[in-house]
Amino acid sequence: MIARPAKDRYYLDIARVVSSRSTCLKVLIGAIIVRSDQIIAAGYVGAPRHTKSSLEHGFCLRRHLKIPSGTQYELCRSVHAEQNAIINAARAGVSLLGGDMYIYGETQENRQPLFAFPCFICKKMIINAGLNRVIVSHPEPESLLIFKVDDWAKEWEAQDIIDDKCKYGQRDRTES
Repeated sequence: MIARPAKDRYYLDIARVVSSRSTCLKVLIGAIIVRSDQIIAAGYVGAPRHTKSSLEHGFCLRRHLKIPSGTQYELCRSVHAEQNAIINAARAGVSLLGGDMYIYGETQENRQPLFAFPCFICKKMIINAGLNRVIVSHPEPESLLIFKVDDWAKEWEAQDIIDDKCKYGQRDRTES
């Protein structure tokens, strides 16, 4: 009998394929949003529509400016995969309420899986989008981690939102 992958593994594997479209020179990250067992949006790390990416320019602006990983996101040509998935759903007029986001990341250099935990800005967007869970890749083979979005909001309600940012660091994956 053929073993079928569990649903969370299946959707994370689809996010892995989406990540292959990334235009970042440092990381490949893809995100999909699933609601009622249907993929409703996808996004990858890439430059805004109709603009040149780091791949097309042939260099990373952040590396060129020697910007430390996890800081000054505004000086990156790319939009994060999570943001692009949310934006793509909005462009299509699709509600994200009650959906789950799957995020897969790996290094561009050696294709090693990353802990694809969302950055502080993406985390706020995910909460406001009304998503239920976030399932992310992890460096351990075939590993994934599941986070409940309501838990993030409850933590921030109980303590200052900035405390969480300091606790988890600026970004818990290699910066795109």
